[in-house]
Amino acid sequence: MKRIEQLLWKLVVIQAICLLVAQWLVLYTPAALYIGKIYEYEGVAKPKKTETIETAVDR
Repeated sequence: MKRIEQLLWKLVVIQAICLLVAQWLVLYTPAALYIGKIYEYEGVAKPKKTETIETAVDR
């Protein structure tokens, strides 16, 4: 059981390091320009109003 706990702690530390590196890349490097465009492709950067049609069921 102790070996599994050690492995889990190592995985947590590695994941935390990867998270910090990824955040640093996004915030402080020119790579943020290329990574940030992903939001535009997903459609969350510019919310568009959609036209809705009111039906008898909606009333």
